[in-house]
Amino acid sequence: MRTLCPNLANQDALETVLEVPIPEESFHATNDTNSTASWRSMKPPITPHSTDYGGRNAEIQLLLGVVGAPLIPLPIPSGHPNFINPNINDHQPIEASMAKYIVQQYIAATGGERALNSVDSMFAVGKVKMVASEFIAGDGISMNCNGLSLGGSVMKIKSVRNGGGEMGGFVLWQKRPNLWSFELVVSGCKISAGSDGKVAWRQTPWHQSHASRGPPRPLRRSLQGLDPRSTANLFTNSICVGEKTINGEDCFVLKLEAEPSSLKQRSSSNVEIIHHTVWGYFSQRTGLLHHLKDSHLIKIKALGSDNVFWETTMESLVQDYRVVDGINIAHGGRTTVSLFRSGEKSESHSRTKMEEVWMIEDLDFNIKGLSMDCFLPPSDLKKVVDQETDDVVSSDTRNAQFTSKNRGMRFGVSKVMDFDPTR
Repeated sequence: MRTLCPNLANQDALETVLEVPIPEESFHATNDTNSTASWRSMKPPITPHSTDYGGRNAEIQLLLGVVGAPLIPLPIPSGHPNFINPNINDHQPIEASMAKYIVQQYIAATGGERALNSVDSMFAVGKVKMVASEFIAGDGISMNCNGLSLGGSVMKIKSVRNGGGEMGGFVLWQKRPNLWSFELVVSGCKISAGSDGKVAWRQTPWHQSHASRGPPRPLRRSLQGLDPRSTANLFTNSICVGEKTINGEDCFVLKLEAEPSSLKQRSSSNVEIIHHTVWGYFSQRTGLLHHLKDSHLIKIKALGSDNVFWETTMESLVQDYRVVDGINIAHGGRTTVSLFRSGEKSESHSRTKMEEVWMIEDLDFNIKGLSMDCFLPPSDLKKVVDQETDDVVSSDTRNAQFTSKNRGMRFGVSKVMDFDPTR
């Protein structure tokens, strides 16, 4: 990871310190194309009022809006849950008891309660590689082992852009309880998100800062093996729904549903979140989190009779566990996101797929001098408008403009996914 870049305005001057470290591959790619503007300010060629919805800009907006900084669907208790019920007459369902036992095994596998409770703050630096591809959609399409098929013929997936994807780096800061700050730079475009314990917010180059509806929720990226204590607290009230083999690993499956009250808080007059479910797949061999999946469905209330439904499914394979200060932390993995849009008209159906591969380069605990000032929200934060509602509607509206310029592309340019675990 590169933390400095040459002073492009004056070669004899000091090098510029990057706020977010950038992978070497990204730096060389930038130099090869003689693109220097992004290194000067890290501001993308995407503006809030841009009318160019096609090409690479649209892909970067899609990737950052969906994969960049999604949130877990409900708040996580910051205390230390009591897994053992002292009242022997107070029987719990066997599925809930099994889940608590599996979570206890997970705590032991990640280092034990004493090690996890000793962590007050965390710092992580990593690199990512993102790519988007789109399924061609329409009547009669089905999925089989060979891909999408129509009338017996196999249909190919259309790549949004040529090449190996977008490279980038990120920095994550966390401090208990419920404080976190996240910055991600991909191909010169930067997205920021955070929580001060009272409100969770997000900021993108093409949209001013905005808060999430409801109580602040943790960053999903933290639960992809970086924060074992929050993962354990999240699945404390889950149920065990069986076993499943994921990539050759036998796992116990824990399921957690977002409460209706939580969904209502995140909904608005235009957008209704119907359900949001999280599954955790814990290895029977190691006790560690092996796979994380969440899915949610929203309904956008259109002006006419045709309501639009968006279903988002996000799956993360969590790998490369290494012990840092006595705690077992995942240092790599892969996330796959599927967006499915449906309505009464079959021709409006579409499915888009995105992938992200990440790797942790540096990680440390109990950072000295990490104060509340590090987690303050932006001064221009909009506390009324929520990206999870208005952006979905505006994105769906502008979808027609984007599709007219890019035949076969069905996703909205801005943030098709603010109805996701994302905000």
